[in-house]
Amino acid sequence: MIKMNMKTKASFETKRLFLRPTSEEDAPFIFELMNSPKWIKYIGDRHIVTIEDAKTYIIDKMKPQQERLGFSNYTILRRSDKMKLGTCGLYDREGLEGIDIGFAFLSKFEKMGYAFEAATRLKIAAFEEFDIQVIKAITTKNNIASQKLLEKLGLSQVGTKILPNDAEELLVYAIDKTDAD
Repeated sequence: MIKMNMKTKASFETKRLFLRPTSEEDAPFIFELMNSPKWIKYIGDRHIVTIEDAKTYIIDKMKPQQERLGFSNYTILRRSDKMKLGTCGLYDREGLEGIDIGFAFLSKFEKMGYAFEAATRLKIAAFEEFDIQVIKAITTKNNIASQKLLEKLGLSQVGTKILPNDAEELLVYAIDKTDAD
């Protein structure tokens, strides 16, 4: 169990992006993202079939962790026009010991460096602001783009894992705070 770190920060910024905790107002965007072909293929169908389902998912799955730990899922907005591009987050995921970093972007915003920029900022926050000692990540074996991004972030593959209620063996990556300096 991860203990609450009192040092929390609601939002983050980078040169091109705003990262803010996902809220109910993001439900239409979360609905679109979670039903995108790549989300379904690489992350899995969460059975979000209405915007109301997306709102419920945010309330039931994302907000409790944000309140408990001070971090969770962040909606990524482009600074120049406030366009919602994707999500990035630090997750206390069932079946995986430690904190997991994850990201997903609408396909029209891929290959522009946004995922790397957002994930780098959250990696720094994890180590420096939330005092997380090890960051893990999981990805499917056929998600080569995700694997390359995790390696670019400094994570290395450390094994495999099958999560509860899932049959697919996932690749597990990790980076230790001491290796990130």
